[in-house]
Amino acid sequence: MNELLFEKLDQAYEDMVVIRRHLHMHPELSFKEVKTAQYIHDFYADLGVEVRSGVGGNGVVARVKGARPGKTVALRADFDALPIHDEKDVPYKSTVPGVMHACGHDGHTATLLQLAKAIYELRENLSGEYVFIHQHAEEFAPGGAISMIEDGCLDGVDVIFGTHLWSLIPYGTVEYLAGPIMAAADRFEITVQGAGGHGASPHQTKDAVLIGSQLVMNLQQLVSRRVDPIDSAVLSVGSFVADNAFNVIADSAKLGGTVRTFNPDIRDLMEREMARVVEGTAIANDCEIKFEYFRGYPAVVNHVAETEFLRDVAEQISDIQAVVETKPQMGGEDFAYYLEKVPGTFFFTGAMPTNPYPHHHPRFDIDERSMLIAAKTLGAAAIEYQNQ
Repeated sequence: MNELLFEKLDQAYEDMVVIRRHLHMHPELSFKEVKTAQYIHDFYADLGVEVRSGVGGNGVVARVKGARPGKTVALRADFDALPIHDEKDVPYKSTVPGVMHACGHDGHTATLLQLAKAIYELRENLSGEYVFIHQHAEEFAPGGAISMIEDGCLDGVDVIFGTHLWSLIPYGTVEYLAGPIMAAADRFEITVQGAGGHGASPHQTKDAVLIGSQLVMNLQQLVSRRVDPIDSAVLSVGSFVADNAFNVIADSAKLGGTVRTFNPDIRDLMEREMARVVEGTAIANDCEIKFEYFRGYPAVVNHVAETEFLRDVAEQISDIQAVVETKPQMGGEDFAYYLEKVPGTFFFTGAMPTNPYPHHHPRFDIDERSMLIAAKTLGAAAIEYQNQ
């Protein structure tokens, strides 16, 4: 059956590229993906596939039943873009100023649409049911996964598989990992309220820049001195704003940043210890400091049996040159919510182009051939899972 599927996918590759480039030229931001969602819905409707729109917001879910009974396998692709201006010099450059697909979600969508079409055409030879989850708003918490789950996208699902096209992994490579593979992604905001004044009279002020600087230094000690070295955590202050004239002591300052962890206990520890450091710094400087901690997506934790199954499937696909056990990534992904509900695994498909740039870069692009490998891996996993 895999040979028939792969033959259909090979024939569909050019259409896959067309879809990807269309979506790349017409990106939409998280929670605003109205036209993209309609495009996906119309694709399935034109095929005659059962499809539901407005799932948990802008999500779209299609279902294909095989001729014989079996398990229900879900496959997921996200389709939102980022607030980044496209700086590539290519014919399919984004036509929307300040918005681009800088993370490969256009490729994910094109991959899943053509895979769904191939499975639909083979349905008389297949067992079980196949659920194609097209998810909105992966890039911006609270994300689209959790609302789609609440709206029933996983109803009856036995297992879920997903992949991310990765621009810094060589084409022809699939990377997998059982257990935590992507981190919990949280953010924080800190507002220092000091007492401004003249730069020549600092003794009459409570310098918000100085206090904010103390916070930056104090917070950096948490990972090195409060987290067990066997565990891991990242705390990064990404912004520090206190805009004043050169001769003015800042009245207030705002800091923002992110915390990444894998262990839920370490996640709790970081939030608790950050609050303690902020409180202590406020007391030491006799000022007010507001601390807000926003929990984003939990860690993506792959199930062992499903990950090993995916690895074995990938090793049998001739287009794949290397199947590699990877290290955890500190990036976040709301695929985590699906894995909290049903067994499954999330893996990386190598998509490194000739001149690679990292994800979320204004010159980001992919080797489009990676979509074909992703489709074959997901498709083979979905079909062969019926025998598990």
